[in-house]
Order: sequence, then C-alpha cells, then structure tokens
Amino acid sequence: MRITQGTFSYLPDLSDKQISAQLKYALDKGWAIGIEYTDDPHPRNTYWEMFGNPMFDLRDPAGILKEINDCRATFPNHYIRVIAFDSTHQVESVVLSFIVNRPKDEPGFRLVRTEEPGRTLRYSIESYAVDRNAEGERY
Repeated sequence: MRITQGTFSYLPDLSDKQISAQLKYALDKGWAIGIEYTDDPHPRNTYWEMFGNPMFDLRDPAGILKEINDCRATFPNHYIRVIAFDSTHQVESVVLSFIVNRPKDEPGFRLVRTEEPGRTLRYSIESYAVDRNAEGERY
C-alpha cells in the first residue's frame, strides 16, 4: 500500500534533482525547511520526529539535500518528509510538505470495527507498523 500524504504523493518518487528544485522553490519564497521521519504514517499522526533543527538560515538546496541523505542513511526504513514553514505574519504554518523516502515494505492499515451500546458501530484505522514493535522501541 502506497501512503499518499503531502504534495506529490500520487506521483512516482522524486529524484534528488527534483527534490532540489522543490527546495529551491521553497527557499526562494523565504520558507524555512525541516526534515521529519516516522515509522507510523497514520493520517492523524501529524507530528513526526524532527531530524536535526529546522533550517531557518540555510539558503542552499545542496546543504538541505545533504541533510536529507543523512536522514535516509540513519533511518532507511522510515518515511521521511520535507516540510516548508512560512513564518509570514498571519500565515505561520507549514505550506509545503512532501515525502522523500519510503520503507521498502509499506505496512498499510487495517480497519477496526468496535461495537458500542445501542447497536452502534464505530470504525477506525490502525497502522500495521504499530504491531512491529512496542511504542517506545519504534523510534
């Protein structure tokens, strides 16, 4: 199952040249870049682990691509995404995010059905990734 989160997620994986072009676009807009990773890409898991510090002062796409490659080397079996943060007054939000690394085997999700009182059924989804290791051992 291919996870589709963020910009470009329905396209084939981006090459380093394409990633550099997107980084240049974000830097030209004055946005700060951050790199995040996770092994649990649940849609409600919006807070991934930060790799290093946000790069507020870095203006060279090659330097950011080096950080991305360091993250790939450190976490080869995790999802890695790049986020661009616009600190403009009244925006102050992530304005661009895209996945730059995926595990070889994407675990997918399962549908969980729970019966509640009064013949009520509740449905939720769980990531298969959470079954691989205990919560404190996944990161």
